[in-house]
Amino acid sequence: MFFNLAWRNAKRSREENLIYFLTMVTAVAAFYIVLSLGQQDVIRFLGEFESDAVDKLLTTVLPMVYLCGLLFVFFLVVFANKYKLECRSRELGLYLMFGMKKQHLFFQLMMEGVITSLLALCGGIICGGFLSEIISLATARLVGQGVIAHQSSFSMVAVVWTVIGLLLIQALTLFILGGEILKQEVYQLIYGEIEKKQDTGKVGGGFFTLLAGVVFLVVAYWIILKHFFIGNLVAVIFGIVGTLFFIRGLARLLSLFAGSVKNKATKGLYTFTLRQLQENIVSKYISVSVSSILMMLTIMLITNGSVSIISNIDKLSRSSSVYDFTVMGDDKMVEQYLSSEKMKPYVAHLNRIETGNMQKPGTNGVNSFVDWTKFREEVVQHLPPGVIDPATQGALSYMIGPDNPPALNILGIISTGSSTPYLIPVSTYNRLLEASGEVPLTLGENEAVFYINPDFRGSAQEAEFSMLNKISSTAKSMNTSLLSIDGEPFFFVPSVPMKGLTADENILITKALIVSDEVFEKYVDPDTCMVYWNFCIPEEMANTDGLMKSIMDANHLLKPSGFVYESYLNNFGRQLFYVISESYTTLYMGFMFLIIACALLSLQFLTQMNATKKRYLTLSMLGANHEQMKKSINKQVLWYFLIPLLLACISGSVGLYAMQKHLHSSQTTIGQSYPLMFIMAVSVILVLVIYAIAVARTANREIGKLRWNTNS
Repeated sequence: MFFNLAWRNAKRSREENLIYFLTMVTAVAAFYIVLSLGQQDVIRFLGEFESDAVDKLLTTVLPMVYLCGLLFVFFLVVFANKYKLECRSRELGLYLMFGMKKQHLFFQLMMEGVITSLLALCGGIICGGFLSEIISLATARLVGQGVIAHQSSFSMVAVVWTVIGLLLIQALTLFILGGEILKQEVYQLIYGEIEKKQDTGKVGGGFFTLLAGVVFLVVAYWIILKHFFIGNLVAVIFGIVGTLFFIRGLARLLSLFAGSVKNKATKGLYTFTLRQLQENIVSKYISVSVSSILMMLTIMLITNGSVSIISNIDKLSRSSSVYDFTVMGDDKMVEQYLSSEKMKPYVAHLNRIETGNMQKPGTNGVNSFVDWTKFREEVVQHLPPGVIDPATQGALSYMIGPDNPPALNILGIISTGSSTPYLIPVSTYNRLLEASGEVPLTLGENEAVFYINPDFRGSAQEAEFSMLNKISSTAKSMNTSLLSIDGEPFFFVPSVPMKGLTADENILITKALIVSDEVFEKYVDPDTCMVYWNFCIPEEMANTDGLMKSIMDANHLLKPSGFVYESYLNNFGRQLFYVISESYTTLYMGFMFLIIACALLSLQFLTQMNATKKRYLTLSMLGANHEQMKKSINKQVLWYFLIPLLLACISGSVGLYAMQKHLHSSQTTIGQSYPLMFIMAVSVILVLVIYAIAVARTANREIGKLRWNTNS
């Protein structure tokens, strides 16, 4: 009988508090997803190449994210259970009056909580497991480009920790709130507390509070925009205080709005709606302010996560990468090992790339053999109007970035190591072009190619390469040399495909001159020469066994060789780790904050409405009908969500602008992120709409349970 009673009460509680139950299911799913991250295909793949970084992510970062989410859910559970117990106060009092002992009542509440938690766990783990599989498949397909094999991401460890976390929260909450219930007398439980008159303050005080909030917020915005790195803490404090003052001050001024529009004051329940909304916000302004701050964090985190995904996904493409492996070591030993019987099936397009810096003149006091003057002058001619060459203003260096004009970036690239640029023999580069399916070059002794490594230019490379081709083509058509080496004129060859030199992006050759083999031998500094052995996995093997398996097999064969080597998957894994660590956690926390903010607003509104619902009986006696009250409740819910959301949008926009200005300098990347940001924004709005509709329906249902006057 005891269990049956607890089961019936738990079932009724779920039906009456569906918002809370679904929020708990969502929280459980979110906990499971973050805890099972280590079993997802992408993380298993990363563990092969970035084991230390992955271990740190799984053992340090994600547990902190889990504990942070657990803390927020704890406060949410406290609010929700407090609301439920207040609604059931009369029922609990009747249990005690009919002879149930307080200890028995406490254990019944615990049993109801355990039943609800177990059902939430079942639903959440099922949903979380399904979503985890979808995320695993989607990320493997999106960023793995077909090289990551799928395995089940179900994690028993994640299930155990999710169960422990939720049950611990639920038990701790019921211990706290159950103790408070048991301290009350029976008559207090049956009749409840007398409704307290809310002090909504005077209009003058509300205006002053609102003005103070605006001042605090403006100062916080100014600090974060002008002193982002040194004024973070001060801006956060001012922002929190400003939000509290602004919400409270605005709520107090709602009474002024209620009386300002005379033609609406006598229509429907306009004045009642504003007065009720004013009291709801003033009495719960701290909770509303916290929800606004959480919404602001949601906007910033989700946007930042979207930008991180796009900025890092671009780096995962192989548009300029040719080779799968780069090996360094003794020339003869490397060549012999890569030509051995065990390695031969994995090696195609073997290419010995030799590069080195141009030597310096030994006499005549000349600093460099190469003269860039004409080339620089031509590039300066392509600067946009109003943009000045920083070198003419006494600047010692250039700022190179994707938002700069292409000509300004090219000037910066020229100035980097301009006296002793890297030299690449054309025979080496031709073998690279052949491996990528391009037509080889034919260079004369007085011809060169200005090479820019596309691995380091990102989204800016297309505009820069286009400008270089234009400048080189124009100069060649006019038979004009743009470069001189040791006093001899050299002509740039246009329209040469730019490809990554090696599979190892840690080899920082950002620019070079591709010259004939004779010129290379004549001017290269032997002391700076480096040799890189590069090769590709044969296409037939990659198509048959898959690129990942083939590279992994070759990687295992190279391990005992003792050579220093790097594979394409090492760089791929490194960039993929940035996608996971930067975007996954920020998106997770963003949506977690959103759900908690919406649930907090929902529960606070329903708690306040439960305390004041008898006023609707009074309205019925005064002639108001049920439809008018329903519209009044819907408007209250709408503005109860909109007021914190509007302030969150303003604060979030300022925060995003500051992050864009100080952290994300690439306008191009942000522009490319708009489609994903739009999807995220639609998701956020959808969550808000779902919660608002659920709150309005719950409130209308509660009002419908009252004993109405015949006018209703």
